This record gives sequence, structure tokens and C-alpha cells, in this order.
Amino acid sequence: MTTPFPFTAVVGQDDLRLALLLNAVSPAVGGVLVRGEKGTAKSTAVRALSALLPEVAVVPGCRFSCDPASPDPSCPDGPHEVGPGAHRPARMVELPVGASEDRLVGALDIERALAEGVKAFEPGLLADAHRGILYVDEVNLLHDHLVDLLLDAAAMGASYVEREGVSVRHAARFLLVGTMNPEEGELRPQLLDRFGLTVEVAASREPDQRVEVVRRRLAYDDDPAGFAARWAGEEAAVRQRIVAARELLPQVRLGDGALRQIAATCAAFEVDGMRADIVMARTATALAAWAGRTDVLAEDVRQAALLALPHRRRRNPFDAPGLDEDKLDRTLEEFSGESPDDDPDPDGPGGGGGGPAPDAGPQGGGDTGARPEEGDGGEPQPSGAGAGAGEQPAARAAEPFRTKALSVPGIGEGAAGRRSRARTEHGRTTGARRPRGALTKLHLAATVQAAAPHQRARGRSGPGLVIRRDDLRQAAREGREGNLVLFVVDASGSMAARQRMSAVKGAVLSLLLDAYQRRDKVGLVTFRGSAADVALPPTSSVDAAAARLESLPTGGRTPLAAGLLKAHEVLRVERLRDPARRALVVVVTDGRATGGPEPVALAGRAARLFAAEQVASVVVDCESGPVRLGLAGQLAAELGGTAVTLDELRADAIAGLVKDVQGTSRRAA
Repeated sequence: MTTPFPFTAVVGQDDLRLALLLNAVSPAVGGVLVRGEKGTAKSTAVRALSALLPEVAVVPGCRFSCDPASPDPSCPDGPHEVGPGAHRPARMVELPVGASEDRLVGALDIERALAEGVKAFEPGLLADAHRGILYVDEVNLLHDHLVDLLLDAAAMGASYVEREGVSVRHAARFLLVGTMNPEEGELRPQLLDRFGLTVEVAASREPDQRVEVVRRRLAYDDDPAGFAARWAGEEAAVRQRIVAARELLPQVRLGDGALRQIAATCAAFEVDGMRADIVMARTATALAAWAGRTDVLAEDVRQAALLALPHRRRRNPFDAPGLDEDKLDRTLEEFSGESPDDDPDPDGPGGGGGGPAPDAGPQGGGDTGARPEEGDGGEPQPSGAGAGAGEQPAARAAEPFRTKALSVPGIGEGAAGRRSRARTEHGRTTGARRPRGALTKLHLAATVQAAAPHQRARGRSGPGLVIRRDDLRQAAREGREGNLVLFVVDASGSMAARQRMSAVKGAVLSLLLDAYQRRDKVGLVTFRGSAADVALPPTSSVDAAAARLESLPTGGRTPLAAGLLKAHEVLRVERLRDPARRALVVVVTDGRATGGPEPVALAGRAARLFAAEQVASVVVDCESGPVRLGLAGQLAAELGGTAVTLDELRADAIAGLVKDVQGTSRRAA
């Protein structure tokens, strides 16, 4: 068995360690979401926590870890007699990103349930994690339906498996810890809210601290057991402190003054619902117990706010998480209530916090002041793709708006999402088929229909059907998939004229918000001057795309063919990485092509590559003014897609785009 890295040997990361310890003291806090860049000891700290948890008493032979002092009356392995039980270490169970629903919640033996009426249940990871830790690395990449199941179980303390009238319930109370790298995509705000606490982690910029991190890691890698032995004393002390805090927790008093501060803080920061108030109250109580106190102080409320509120203030994926600490201190002072002298320490929270508050995040797009107005300047002189003559400052994006859905025609089999039709494990039932591998979704009517003709030959004598493996039918279901939305944005001088780039960026930002809500991957290709660049390779992080868009400069000629060819290459590579994910190409341009020999003909040949491969495409026509050349419409015809103006992007007319794309593609074929 691998020796885990000692929890107390983790260098820095005070907020992360505190949040984990508070959940160890009081699992009712609701778990921890750890956000941070790669290589910041997120997983190391979580895995190390399991060694600090006290041992748990379990009923011998129970697969669901029932407490022998109060066994679960509905335990599938029950009923159990009250008794002394056996002791074992608390478990830490890891949920892989690619896990199936059956692996998470468990699976019923449908064949035995139908033929014998037996609830033969194979426990899943939720059962294994009961009374321990359930750890989800890269939780932002977990499929939505698994996240919903996971958080529902965490909220109710139980897992339910119901399939074709057969129901199983078992207790599932665990410390939920998720880690994520925001660069790979965000969690939806409503899912963020279900995590009790959140912490932002980053690598230290202090050389001495970085040296100590490397020194300890090398020492651990050379001799894990010896390294752990050197930290055994500190580990034992923290373990005893957790036990003492758990025993003290029921005696902690949360006074009316502290409650008023909690309520006032949540109201001041305009968080939605009441979950934040409850989590803050539980966290402040746990902080007091961890500090060995029976009264909740203002410093506990302050630290609880820093851990429980930052992620609840996000309204869209482009909002940086964080908390205005000056505003927090003013609110706590105004509602100090019964303890006017308990002002929080401006240098840092008490109760063992010891670290900086979660970072409010950098200012979006690197823009810290007003942008200069764009000049109309006409067509600039030719320049390269980088800075040079004719380049204009980055335009600020116009206010985003709600767009109608764009879809890829046909039925795919890609990752679960909310954009295009697809064959999925979840959705409406459209038919039945023989199962490939393990049966997951039984089609009861088709199974009975397949078994019925063979009942006499199988010697049926009782009321039940005689079921064989060949009779089982899997339900074929149709839902929605996420697509790759690849934006190809014209950043040439003609787009900058008449201040159009602000409106263009607003439209792309609106489509990025739509892609976030529909769980798409996004990519960004830009072209200007004499070349095209992949500003953002395909990723699930739409906020990264928004940041690249915000800082996008304009100027130079219009190498339309280069932009299309670069996009075609991006799609080719992405098909190798993720062949099941279908693409939707959104070309944002006025349709002009300048620079180089025969630029218009070359752009037409590049566009026909997409049409030949039947790639769904939409051209957002940015041409404006009284005289319109209609070049974007011609480009859309070459692509085998359709064109829509910036104004139409807001209108109901865009609802017919899918049919237009599909019909045009068929005519082109």
C-alpha cells in the first residue's frame, strides 16, 4: 500500500488545509471545491487528509459501512443488530471523470430482479465512500448528470437507485471534495453553490517556500515511509485535535449577534438563496470548535465568509470569484451587535486561517482603464499578423445578449451536452436494441416481448416470466450533445472601420455564453494582416476564450483563405483527439478577402473543403453601410452553410438557421 504524503508536511496552502480540516470536524459544512492551477498540491492535500480522520466503527460484513451503534434500518444488507462492531480506517474513494452512472450509484441485477424478484444490488462508489471522503479530481469535467447525482446524494445523505419499479436506498454521507483547474472550464453556478466551501490555490512566488516544497517532495519520493515517520508526531497532534473539535462541536454557541452578522454579510454580497447563510453558520461553528472555543466570534464569521461566499457571487462564467474584504469588514463592524469590541483583525482571520483570502482574480482582459476611441481611418496599410503599421487598439466588447440556439444537423454520439441531437444514455426513449456489454437501461416492454414466445418451451409454470440473457433489451435514448464551436474571427482593418469591432465582439461574447450554457468546447481562430493564428485551441474554458477575445487587436489586410485553412487544420487535429464530437464553425466576417494573389478564389477553394466534409457552418455577416456587397452570403454558399447578420443574431429569424444549414448542405452535396 502506498504511503500518502503527510498532510502536515504540505507547505503553505493555509486556506486549503483549513477548509479540509473544518469539513473533517463538521461534515455538515458541505464539502470543499478547490480551484487552482496545475501543480499546486490540490490532490496531494486531499489524499493526505484521509490519514487524519479517526477510525470508524462498522457492522462486520456490511458493504455499506453501517454504524453498529445505530445501523441504517433500510440498509440493503440489513437488518443489523446493535452491537460493538469492528473498527477500520476512514476511506477515501476517488471518482474518475469517465465513470458511468452504475459505477457511481451502484447497479441492480435486472435479470434476477425480473425472473426471481430478488434485489441483487452491487454497491457503487457512493456506498464505498459512506462515512469517509469522496474525492473528484477535475470535477468540472464530470458529466452533468453524474454531478447532479453526486450532489443530490451529498445533500440528502442517501443514494437512491430506481429502475423499472425496483428501488434500493442506502445511506451515503461523506466529505465531498472536488478539485479543478479553471483553465479547463467552469462549473455551472448552481453546481458551485452546492459545495459548502471553496478555496483558490496558487503556487507561491517566494523562492524560499518553493525551495522547501521541492526539498520535501524529493525527500518523500526517496523514502516515503521514512518521510512519513518524521512527520508522525505532527500528524498525531492534528488527528487528536480533530477528535477534540468534534467532541466540542455540539457545545459551541452561535449567538444572535453572530447570526445577524452572517445574515447581513450574505445580504450585503447579494448571494442567491439561503444556503450561504446556513453554510456560513456551520463553518463559523466549526471554526470555533477547531480553535477550542464554545462561542462564535466575529473573526469566525469573517473567515467563514471568505471560504463560503466567493463562489456564490458568480453570475456568469466570466465573473472572477472573490470577495471585497473591505466591504466585508464594514458589514461585520456595522452589525457587530452584542460584541462591539470583537472587530476582526485586518491582517488576517483567526481560528487557524493563517493564509490570504481567496484571490479576487485578475482584471479581465488586462484592461485597467478606459480604452481610446477607435478611429474610422478607412483601410489601414498592409501589416503582419503581429503589431505593426495599421494596427488599432483592442475594442471593448459591446453588451452581450441572448442568442437563439444553433445546432449541428443530424444525430450524433458525442459527449453529453445541450446543443445538438444525439444518442445518449439519458433522454427520451426512442426504441430498443440488444445490449452491448452490461445492460444499463432496460427497455421493459421490448424485453417482455422478446421473452414471451419462449415461455412454454422454457417450462414456465409460475406467475413470473422465465428470462434469459438473450431476451434483455437496452433502451435506445435520444438526448443532447455538446459540440465543438469553432469561431473564425476576422480582425482585419475593414472590420475595425466604423467601430464595428465592438459589436462583433459583443456578438461573439454572446455566442460564447450560449456555448457555456450548452456545455460545448470552444476554439478561436483569428486572421488579419498576412496570416491566421489559433488564439485559443479547443477547450472547455469559455472564459479563456472571452479573455482572448477581449484583447484581440485589429488592423491589416484580410487573409480570409488563411483563416479558413487554419480552422480546417484545427478541426482535423481535433477529430483525432475527440472523434465523436461534431463541430459547428462560426465565421465572423464581412466576407472581404485581400492580400496575396487571387485572394477571393483562394478563399472559395478553402471554403469548399468544409462543404465537401459536410461541416456545419454559419457566417455572421458583419458588413454594414448603405452599399452592401453580399460577400458574406457568397462565402456561406461556398461553405455549404448559411449567413446571418449581426442584427438577425438577436431576432427570431435565426431559429430557422438549422434547417437552412441542413438544406444548403444537402444541395451542395
